[in-house]
Amino acid sequence: MTRVFSFLSICALSLLLASCATQPPASAFDPPGFFSGLIHGFLILFAFLASFFTDYRIYAYPNSGGWYDFGYLIGAAIFLGGGASAR
Repeated sequence: MTRVFSFLSICALSLLLASCATQPPASAFDPPGFFSGLIHGFLILFAFLASFFTDYRIYAYPNSGGWYDFGYLIGAAIFLGGGASAR
């Protein structure tokens, strides 16, 4: 019973935190870089789930280009298990 309650509490907290997410305006002066891409990639699952219920993207716009992409790739690989999950 406590496992179910813990699971539901974590799900509710995740939805609450995802509802606070926002995207920068298109005219941002300092576009997201490597570390923002790393964080966005690590939170890919939560952003993907939130994108079903809101109009936010799972990928930052505008971003700084290649370094953001590289950070996003590394963050997603860390969260999704990287090469170790293929074994």
